[in-house]
Amino acid sequence: MSELKLTDRAWKSFFIGGKQGLFEIKATKSGIDKNKLKTSDIGTIPYITRTDLDNGINLFVPDEQMPKYKKDGGNVITIGLDTQTVFYQKNAFWTGQNIQVLKNQNLNYWVAMFIIPLLKIQMKKFSWGSTGATLGRLNRTRIMLPENANGQPDWQFMEDFIKQKEEKQKSNLLEYYSSKALDLMLLSGSLKDVKWGCFEVQELFTFESKPSKGLNHLEKCTSGGTNYVGATNRNNGVLDYVTDNPKLTYRGNAIAFIRNGEGAMGYSIYKAEDFIATQDVSVGYNENLNKYNGLFITTVADQIRGKYNFGYKRNQHRLNKEKLSLPVNSEGQPDWQFMENFMKQIEQDKISVVLNYYKKSFNNNNLCGGGGGRDTSTA
Repeated sequence: MSELKLTDRAWKSFFIGGKQGLFEIKATKSGIDKNKLKTSDIGTIPYITRTDLDNGINLFVPDEQMPKYKKDGGNVITIGLDTQTVFYQKNAFWTGQNIQVLKNQNLNYWVAMFIIPLLKIQMKKFSWGSTGATLGRLNRTRIMLPENANGQPDWQFMEDFIKQKEEKQKSNLLEYYSSKALDLMLLSGSLKDVKWGCFEVQELFTFESKPSKGLNHLEKCTSGGTNYVGATNRNNGVLDYVTDNPKLTYRGNAIAFIRNGEGAMGYSIYKAEDFIATQDVSVGYNENLNKYNGLFITTVADQIRGKYNFGYKRNQHRLNKEKLSLPVNSEGQPDWQFMENFMKQIEQDKISVVLNYYKKSFNNNNLCGGGGGRDTSTA
């Protein structure tokens, strides 16, 4: 699927609550003061307060409380009236006073993650006391959301956008940890039993050169498009997305060596997909290259980036002469298969770390999963 952008959709102003609003807003059903709670060391139901910490969770209490109080259901957004705190609650919960509960049949975890930052912006205009976030004021408050062809909130776009952001975060974390793991192994000598050889960059790669244009001279894409790679070591070198131009486009499965740019000079990045590059980037190919050994090589290449500065730039001649120390096979040639297998193993080891991190993070914040189902019809 092409990358989704916030500019992919028209935006429209919607009331938060009221007859024409996005949400049914009601005061909490429970409203139990903390000193009236039945507590236990093995409580499983969140007790939500107006704190801005821990997803509003103050503690966990038993499911059974005094009969006159009713528990609130999950898959809702909570707003603290005095503190203007906004959170998504996946599961049923008990709560203290002055909590408003927002419901919508289209709500789920991902939609909530899209909407909550927008709600928080609007909550800044409220304060403690007489100008707090009362029900009436909430109902009259508007937020801007993407709209669909029927002029209704585009719930599916919001969900897909957040899912895409999460997948990208997971991928970036995985690549980061894999690269850092290799860094540590190289520095600690963990690969000392491996036979190494020294190779100039020009021995390893065939460089292709294409015309380049500045970003201001290209048509930016509001949806999809081709990676525009420049002098940055962030976001895998991507500065923006532009309309494809065959005369400018490099084939994917290449390493982009950044020759210029403050903070990025000397870095190298592996590009799996086709891309357009600035004149500050040299693009190298090798028939043995793939995602895994490419990550190995860029990690090794980045070890020497410190020698470059604006008085000693990484021009093409110096890049050609850079020497990389790589594992070699019995014939003294770069052991592409070893590098691939090694990075695959690191990735497998780190996948569990990354996934456990996400699982723990979401569970600790009561955010894991999508909550109740979402009606795909318009609101």
